[in-house]
Amino acid sequence: MKVLILEDEESIRGFVKINLIRNEIEVVEAETGEEAMQKLELEGHVDIAILDVMLPTIDGFEVCRRIRELYPDMGVIMLTAKTQDSDKVTGLEQGADDYVVKPFSPTELIARIKALYRRLKPVSEQDDNRLESGPFAISLDERKLFKRGKEIDVTPTEYEIVKLFMENPRKGISRDTILDKVWGKHYIGDLKIVDVNIRRIRQKLEDDPSMPKYIETMWGYGYMWKG
Repeated sequence: MKVLILEDEESIRGFVKINLIRNEIEVVEAETGEEAMQKLELEGHVDIAILDVMLPTIDGFEVCRRIRELYPDMGVIMLTAKTQDSDKVTGLEQGADDYVVKPFSPTELIARIKALYRRLKPVSEQDDNRLESGPFAISLDERKLFKRGKEIDVTPTEYEIVKLFMENPRKGISRDTILDKVWGKHYIGDLKIVDVNIRRIRQKLEDDPSMPKYIETMWGYGYMWKG
């Protein structure tokens, strides 16, 4: 596994790097958003990017947005000292898969990285495996989502949520179940991350996101796939 660390504070960057290396994770370092994008271009394949939010020039949100445009299969974890829900939501809406709030323990960060990596690298499927539901189809071997034959760009986390829905059509799925199945049973975080991802998925899948017909909200419980 190869991980990019974008953090302008050298002490924090070094702390994270040491703990990743101890877990046999290859590390690429960057101090600024510009340097991070350059390193990603030079390094070739990077599995996960850990992005600090507060940076001197290009902030972590903007770097996340650029990564999603250029490297849609890369996992992204936002690293922030802010605890306001608005900052968490902003990162998730830019395409982040997860967030970790400073101060954090190395155990928590490593657990988040490994859980995300498992979602990025699932057990391989048969080449002809497909899921189909209404106008949607998933190619399990390619990990791609299609609507009426046209590919839809989704993040690794969005893919896992849609796959879970398509495997359980017209069945109510609670927010807790989605959190357990996609982020893992030991995920430390709030349920808001589910709702933000659903909102983002609707923007990509629904004909009219303000009146969703494929992902129905079950108020106080969760969601139902009606594709």
